[in-house]
Amino acid sequence: MKRRVWIFAVIALAGASSVLAAPHSTAAFKKLQGLAGEWVGTDDKHQPVKISFKAIVSNTAVMETLSPSGMEEMVTVYSLDGDGIALVHFCPTNNQPRMRAVPGTDEVKELAFDFQGASNLPSPNTGHQHHLVIRFEDQDHITEIWTWRHDGMDMPMVFHLTRKGK
Repeated sequence: MKRRVWIFAVIALAGASSVLAAPHSTAAFKKLQGLAGEWVGTDDKHQPVKISFKAIVSNTAVMETLSPSGMEEMVTVYSLDGDGIALVHFCPTNNQPRMRAVPGTDEVKELAFDFQGASNLPSPNTGHQHHLVIRFEDQDHITEIWTWRHDGMDMPMVFHLTRKGK
C-alpha cells in the first residue's frame, strides 16, 4: 500500500509542475488569439506588408497569413504545446519549419520561437525560417522579426504592423 501511495505522490507532483507552467502558455496563446483580424505595415525596407490572423479549429489554433511585398504568401499555424506554444511555418520554399516558444510570465511582451526541426529540409544549410520574435507593442501594434537562415548565415526580416482600421 505504501508503494502505491508513493507512486501516486510522485505522479501528482510531476503533474503539478506541468500545471504550474501551463498558465503562462495559456495567457500567451490568448494574446495570439487577440490578434485576430487584418494588419498592415511595412518591412525594414519600407515596403508594404499585410498579415491576417484567424482563430481556427474551435479556437485551438491561430493561423497567420503573411503577405510581404514582392514575395509569395506564407502561412503559420500556432497552437498550445504543454508549457509552450508551437508553430509550423508553411514557406514558399517548400519546407515547413517547426518552432517553439516558452513564455516566462503571464505578462507576455514578446514571444521568441526557436527552431525545433523542419519537414522537407534536405540540409540545415538549405534556406529556411529559423527564428521568430513577436513583440506586442500594444493592442494595435506588433513587430515580427523573422530570421532566415541559409548556409549558416542569419538574415532578419522585420515587419512593423498596425491593426487595420487603427
